Amino acid sequence: MLLRGKSPIRGEGRGGGFGQRSRGYGSGMSYTIFNLRDAEDMAVKGGFSEQQEARFPWRELDSEATGVALLKVKAGQRQPFAHRHDHAEEIYVVTDGSGQIKLDDEVLDLEPMDAVRIAPNVTRSLAGGPEGIEVLAFGPHHEGDGELVEGFWDE
Repeated sequence: MLLRGKSPIRGEGRGGGFGQRSRGYGSGMSYTIFNLRDAEDMAVKGGFSEQQEARFPWRELDSEATGVALLKVKAGQRQPFAHRHDHAEEIYVVTDGSGQIKLDDEVLDLEPMDAVRIAPNVTRSLAGGPEGIEVLAFGPHHEGDGELVEGFWDE
């Protein structure tokens, strides 16, 4: 069952309250269901909405250790900056469209369902193809573990 809405759906096995759904027949399993497109688009907040959308719903999912991002780079656009991590390995999965990813000095073509594992110290950035590119990014969440790199595509 796909649940949509602005409020996350949370459950702790017994359910019953608003925004909760029973699961696991009293097993005590904890879960959160949240539609990623309902997360705030941080690209708007950062002034980058002409190039991309960027949603980071780990808080809405009540995630304690896992980071997740829904990124969409518009057709013919590049992310305005790159980033790298000290500790967090990430996996990017292309869910729609096509484009490129720049990993340090290497530019690679991507298409739907391509998955890319990126080591922490590798600088990364996306570029949208003719129809743009949408990517889900997953990795461990380490507060403050990220460095922005300006002018990455110009190098």
